[in-house]
Amino acid sequence: MRQLHDEIAVETDGKGLYEVTGPVVRWLGGTGIADGLLTLFLRHTSASLLIQENADPAVQDNLAAFFERLVPEGDALYSHVTEGPDDMPAHVRAALTQSHLAIPVRGGALQLGTWQGVFVFEHRRQPHRRRIALHLLGS
Repeated sequence: MRQLHDEIAVETDGKGLYEVTGPVVRWLGGTGIADGLLTLFLRHTSASLLIQENADPAVQDNLAAFFERLVPEGDALYSHVTEGPDDMPAHVRAALTQSHLAIPVRGGALQLGTWQGVFVFEHRRQPHRRRIALHLLGS
């Protein structure tokens, strides 16, 4: 049994879903581990990680639009506004989703479904550099 740790960075240019399946698969391919479990952890509180459909971009657009309606900016409930009107809604959206994923690895491949991809869901308007910690345990 071996363990590997690394980190990948994702540049975002505002709200939306950013697919990171490719960089994760490339990293996995260089590890030499065929079977195990990959944990991804997003090191931020105003973005999140999702496994979502990657075949039709309308799914990502619709999901982003749904979250805009579900957690709107400018709600009088928010008192945390020093970082801008999009900050507290970003924290709520991140709380409703997830900051980590666990994906089985078999035969050197992520065991994602046919239409599944890994995404960073950026909840802030401004560009950010998001960091994902990778931890692979396997043989």
